[in-house]
Amino acid sequence: MTAALPIRQVEKPWGREILPAPFAAPAGKRIGEIWFEPPAALSELLVKYIFTSEALSVQVHPSDMQTIAKGIGRQGKEECWLIVDAEPGATLGIGFNVELDEEAMRAAALDGSIEHLMTWHKVVPGDFFYIPANTVHAIGAGVSLIEVQQNSDVTYRLYDYGRPRELHLEDGIGVSRGELYALDRWHQQVLSQATQTLVNGPLFMLDQIVGAPTEVIAARYPTALLVIPREGEVEVAGETIAPGDCALATRLADVRFLDSGVCLLARSLAAET
Repeated sequence: MTAALPIRQVEKPWGREILPAPFAAPAGKRIGEIWFEPPAALSELLVKYIFTSEALSVQVHPSDMQTIAKGIGRQGKEECWLIVDAEPGATLGIGFNVELDEEAMRAAALDGSIEHLMTWHKVVPGDFFYIPANTVHAIGAGVSLIEVQQNSDVTYRLYDYGRPRELHLEDGIGVSRGELYALDRWHQQVLSQATQTLVNGPLFMLDQIVGAPTEVIAARYPTALLVIPREGEVEVAGETIAPGDCALATRLADVRFLDSGVCLLARSLAAET
């Protein structure tokens, strides 16, 4: 079994025919997402690259508690985004400019004004956003990002710019918070050559490291983890893993880091919560 996770390219109407290096789209295909298939040892986490030429739908995800109450098991979804490239003026829609109740949100979703009621945050490479469950959000055009998320496909679309795709208005409104996004709590700027903790639970951990991890960060990864190189290669169980790949390490000691390399480390806390 290799350490590198299998890659799946996913076509999307808002994807791109030309992808940034090291990725390449098949001729004539609009690739919006590149998934790294979650390994059995860390099935609770999914890592993606997302590339947009158009805005994604306005959507929302439920929490674990809500999906359990619905009778579909632990299928909640919290996620985070690290911007790796952005065209000038590119934005992410997260939360609202004013507080909305269910009736106002439903009416705005139906007439399309929800797009204009959302807060659109201008982004540059290094911007990092955590998206809690129940947060209404949309990724704008001209963005490339790394997404780390709970491994769930439960997404409720509230508005899709007239595209002929199913909406999930009642389910979505039922779990949406019509509130402002707490930018001071959920956003940070990540320097390209900095060791930085990005997520510290409660559902998963995520760190960016330069070179080998410090003792403090190493202590955060006592079990299986995902290694996502950003600059330079790493070795996982003797296998070379390059930027654009993602690998499973059964333990941190199996990873050999370059002194000047930059990578992300991630692990799930699902078994601990």
